[in-house]
Amino acid sequence: MATVITSECINCGACEPECPNTAIYQGGVEWQAPDGSMHPGISNDIFYIVPEKCTECVGFYDHEACAAVCPVDCCIPDPNRPESEAALLQRARELHPDKTIPDDAPSRFRKEGAEPAPAASDAKPALAAAPAAAPAPPPPAVEASGLGIPDPDDWEIPIVCFRCSGEYAVAFRYFRAGVVFYCPHCNGSFVPTLSMVRGVEAALARFHGRWTKAFETFQERRRRELEQFEERQRAELEGFSAELRTIATREKPPGAPTKPRGFFTF
Repeated sequence: MATVITSECINCGACEPECPNTAIYQGGVEWQAPDGSMHPGISNDIFYIVPEKCTECVGFYDHEACAAVCPVDCCIPDPNRPESEAALLQRARELHPDKTIPDDAPSRFRKEGAEPAPAASDAKPALAAAPAAAPAPPPPAVEASGLGIPDPDDWEIPIVCFRCSGEYAVAFRYFRAGVVFYCPHCNGSFVPTLSMVRGVEAALARFHGRWTKAFETFQERRRRELEQFEERQRAELEGFSAELRTIATREKPPGAPTKPRGFFTF
C-alpha cells in the first residue's frame, strides 16, 4: 500500500527531501510523472504523496523515510491501497531504470539483509547434515545493570519557547533543520538550525560513546573477576572432595576381612 499524509500535517516540509522517488509534493504544486508529464496536485492545503510514485521506500530503506522524520506522525500506510512487496519492488525498478535494485534490497517487509521466507511450494527437503560439533561452553553470565539510557534517536531534546518561555521536548529523530515545532503552551513556532542539530548530534554521540565504553570496561572486569572466583571455588571443591574421600576410607568398616597375624600350623 502507498503511504499517505493525513490532515494532521503541519506543512513542515521535512518529508519531501527524504523521499527516494520524489513522490512528495507541497500542496497545490503539480506533480511530474516518470514520463515527464505534469499533473494537478492531489492536495491544495498540505503536502501529499503521489501513489503511483510511492514504493514505501522498498528498494532503498527498511523503513518509510517520510514517516521516520515526520514530527507529528501523519505519514501512514494507506489502507485503501494494499500492495505486495513484489509490486512495490517492481515499481521501484520502473522509477529508477538507471539503478540495479536486487530482490533482497532493503524493505520494511523484512529486516535489512534478511532473506524472505520461501513459499511452501518452493520448499525443498534439506539434506542430512553431519552432526555439529558440541558448542563451546558460554562465558559466565554477567548481571546487566538496571541503569540504562535511551537510544540517541529517542533522546528527548529540550526546547524553550522564545515567546512564553515554556519548555517542551521532542525526540531527536524529529529534531531536524527546517522542521517547525509548535509550543504546546502558546503555539509559538520554533525551527532548529543546521548548526544546532549538528551540535546536539555530536553531543549525543560523545555521551553515548563514553557511557557505552564505561559499561563495557566495567562488565569486562566483572567477567574476569567472576572467572577467577569460579576457578578458586572449583579448586576448593576438588580439595574438599579429596578430604572427604580420605576421611571415608581411613578406617575399615565392621565385617571387612582382616590380614591374619602371628604363626598358624595346620
